[in-house]
Amino acid sequence: MLSDILHKIRAQRDHEPTVISIGQIWVDITMHVQEMPQPGEFTNAPSVTKSASGSFHVLQAASRMGARTELASIMGTGPWSTMLRDSLRRSHILHTGPTRPNQDNGFRIVLTDGMQKSYVAHHGAEAHGDPGVFAHVRPQRGDVVHISGNALMNESSLAVNAFIQQLQCRPQGREFRIVINPTNTLRLVNDQLLENLVLTRPIWSMNRQEARTLAYRLGVSFDESATMRVNAGFDESMHALCEALGETLRAPVVLRAGSRGAWVRQHGKGVEHIDGFPTKATHIRSAGPAHTGALCALLAEGWDLESSVQIANAAASLAIEHNHAGIPFCPTYDEAAKLVSDALTAPKKD
Repeated sequence: MLSDILHKIRAQRDHEPTVISIGQIWVDITMHVQEMPQPGEFTNAPSVTKSASGSFHVLQAASRMGARTELASIMGTGPWSTMLRDSLRRSHILHTGPTRPNQDNGFRIVLTDGMQKSYVAHHGAEAHGDPGVFAHVRPQRGDVVHISGNALMNESSLAVNAFIQQLQCRPQGREFRIVINPTNTLRLVNDQLLENLVLTRPIWSMNRQEARTLAYRLGVSFDESATMRVNAGFDESMHALCEALGETLRAPVVLRAGSRGAWVRQHGKGVEHIDGFPTKATHIRSAGPAHTGALCALLAEGWDLESSVQIANAAASLAIEHNHAGIPFCPTYDEAAKLVSDALTAPKKD
C-alpha cells in the first residue's frame, strides 16, 4: 500500500550526504543481432552501443536523485578508462579510489537479439588490487556505502573483505549504512567472504533470482508451494522468501519485483509489501541498479527504509520508460516524487 512519504522531514546533516561505491565499473559493448549465432556461425550486428557499466549505473542513479556520489574502486589508464572517466564527470561522480597505471579498465561484449543475451568479459584494472585498496574509505555519519556483486569476485574480493572487517563497519554503533546488491555472482562467492558479509548486516537489495541464490547458499528453506497453484502465488512466495531471508540474515531485506514493487523486512518486524508502478517492457537491461541507486540516495538523505523503497520503486519504473538504447535511465528526485504523488491522489478504482 502506498504511504504518504512526501511530507517526511529530511534529517539534518553536518556534511553533504554521500553515496560511496566500492563496486567495479567497465565498458559494455552491446551488439544487437537479428538472431543469436550458433557456434561457428557468422552474424551481422546492425547496431552497436558503448556505455559505462557495472556500479556506474547505481552511482548515476544516486547522483540524479540528488546525492553526492563517489567511486572508491580502482580505475586504470587507457581508452576505456578515459571513456569511463568522461561518463563519471558528466554524471557528477567523483573518483576517489586509486589509479592503476599501465593498465586499462576492462570491457564486456553483450550480444543480444532483444530476448536473449550472451556475455564475454575481459577484466582490467578494476578487478585487481590488494586488501588495502579501500583503506582510504572513511564514511561519515549518515553516508551510504554501496557494495555490488561484481566486487565480490577475483582480487577485488580481498579488498571488500578487508573493508567490511574494519572496526568502523561493525553493525554495533555503525554510523553509516551499507547496501549490497549481490547479483547472481553469489553462487561463486567465497564462503568466508559471504559469512563476513552476513555478519556485517548490510541492507540486502535483491531481485527474486538473486534472493533464491542467496537462500540456497545459506541453506535457508522457505515455502514455495503457492507458486504451484493455478492462479499463481507470486506475492505469497515473495513474502515467504523475504521473511525467511530476513530472519536468517538478521538484517534489512529489500526484495524487488519490478512493477509489483518490493517486499521489505527489517529485523524484528514483519514483511511489508510496497506497491510498484506499471511500466512498458521497452528495456534490455534490468532497472535494479536504478532502484538501488535511488534507494542509496534517499537513505543518505535520512529517509527511512520503507519510504526510500517507495520512491525507488517509482524511480525504477520511470528509468525503464526513459531508457537510453534499452538501458534504464534514472529520473530526478522530483520526477520520481511526482509519480508517487500522482498515485496517492489518483481516484481509487472500485
